[in-house]
Amino acid sequence: MKRIYENMKKIYIVFLATLLFFINVTAKAQQHNEIFDNKDFEILKNIEIFTTIYKLVNQNYVDDVQPGTIIKTGIDAMLRSLDPYTVYIPEANIEDYRMLTLGHYGGIGSTIHYRNGSVYISDPYKGFPADIAGLKPGDRITKINGENTSGKNVEDVSAMLKGQAGTVIEMEVERRGETNPIAVKIIRKEIEINNVTYSGMLNKHIGYIRLDGFTQDASEEVKTAFLKLKREGMDALVFDLRYNGGGLMNEAVKIVNLFYPKGYAVVSTKGKIEDKNVTFHTTQDPQDIDIPIVFLTSRGTASASEIVSGALQDYDRAVIVGERTFGKGLVQNILPLVYNSQIKITISKYYIPSGRCVQAIDYFNRDNEGKANKIPDSLRTAYKTKGGRTVYDGDGIEPDIEVEEASYSDVSGSLLSKFIIFDFATDYRSKHSEMGSIDDFEISDELYGEFKEYASKAGYDYTLPEEEILKELENIVKEDSLKVTVAAPLQKLKEAVLQTKAGDLDRHADEIKRILREEIISRYYYQEGRAQAELMGDKTVARAIKVLEDKNEYSTILKGR
Repeated sequence: MKRIYENMKKIYIVFLATLLFFINVTAKAQQHNEIFDNKDFEILKNIEIFTTIYKLVNQNYVDDVQPGTIIKTGIDAMLRSLDPYTVYIPEANIEDYRMLTLGHYGGIGSTIHYRNGSVYISDPYKGFPADIAGLKPGDRITKINGENTSGKNVEDVSAMLKGQAGTVIEMEVERRGETNPIAVKIIRKEIEINNVTYSGMLNKHIGYIRLDGFTQDASEEVKTAFLKLKREGMDALVFDLRYNGGGLMNEAVKIVNLFYPKGYAVVSTKGKIEDKNVTFHTTQDPQDIDIPIVFLTSRGTASASEIVSGALQDYDRAVIVGERTFGKGLVQNILPLVYNSQIKITISKYYIPSGRCVQAIDYFNRDNEGKANKIPDSLRTAYKTKGGRTVYDGDGIEPDIEVEEASYSDVSGSLLSKFIIFDFATDYRSKHSEMGSIDDFEISDELYGEFKEYASKAGYDYTLPEEEILKELENIVKEDSLKVTVAAPLQKLKEAVLQTKAGDLDRHADEIKRILREEIISRYYYQEGRAQAELMGDKTVARAIKVLEDKNEYSTILKGR
């Protein structure tokens, strides 16, 4: 009876919400001396259909229906038809969105990952609760507050780990090399994630800033890092925005203002609501309007990152080196809903100083199959930078100097996806209490030999594209008269591919050593050490240094010659 009562109560709430909506729309129509137009009728009609379907499913479906799940599924499907950035945020996910916008959340301060049915600690943040409690990369999380984590995914465990700062969380983990589980008690803390994950001098006069986010105070972090580098003798800057997916627009405007004078437009928004169509200008005195700057971009550089790099490209203030950016020219607002939930809605497009919008995918004019496609080149419009250089809208920010990001070989991809490099670094840390300086640490041939043996025992099998082709070819001819004729050549090809794979650890040794070095360094120097280690052998950084060292090339690019 109780369950029937609860279900009827939920149906009544949905009905009441529909009735209130109807009254609200009616009142507005009367206020303006209008009758319902077709759009109002369509809204009411479809809400009534929706509530009727929900009631009938709830009453008649063969199994019990979970109201929260089925309604959220309907909401998510509705919003997916718009664009990927318009999303419903239930109360359980509020901490995740606090982290994305404010840069902090209540938790233990560690990344986690899923493998083989369990969730593991990846990278504890230095000096935060997980680190202070002694949790280490590779620890398998088995219990949280007495609840077994078996069968739970990363999202489930993440939700269990997050909570109000000051509350206690009891965890049980299993550690490689330890016989018994390890119990730890952690007091959650307000975790603040740095936007500037690394800054330092690349040589005697070129500084480097890596910005990984645009949460609250990102511009202050950039300013602090920039002034510190200036004191250390920096007279040129490499500003790394690769794989920075963006964040708060006002922080992007403030960062542009660090390098460009007061009173200039940085970005304009245009949407349905006129009150929200705003042009954001630089409002402060800049820190340095003359220092040569190179921005590094990648296919993952998006949104606020594109505003910063694109605005300073439009003003001929910086050179862009790397890959074409992602192309996200849409602006979202987060609006409150009842029961501590929220909705993030795309409300406008943004336009940088030249007048171009960088949005690459047209979500608003889908094809006959409902698929959103890239804006075709024929519809892209040319614009001019302040100095007269030609730039285009509709497909992100095009770099002034193109450098393609290195992709991993198949063998490296396998070693990473199977966590073999991760586990080797964890074991290395357990056997070596100290590593020495980052600059002096190298993967010797002897250590690499140990890793090859370790990898062979762990198993790192993977499938090459050539193997897929051979498999398809075998399937094609297996029922054909050619089968006998091609059997021997096919077998030789398969053996050749296997022989090639057998030598991949040696053939790709330099690449694997570089990845292994970064992983081991992170065990001692955390995320900052990893970021520093990644700079070694980075060809995009090397190209940025080259153009900054060549003043003629730098000025020639900005003048459009």
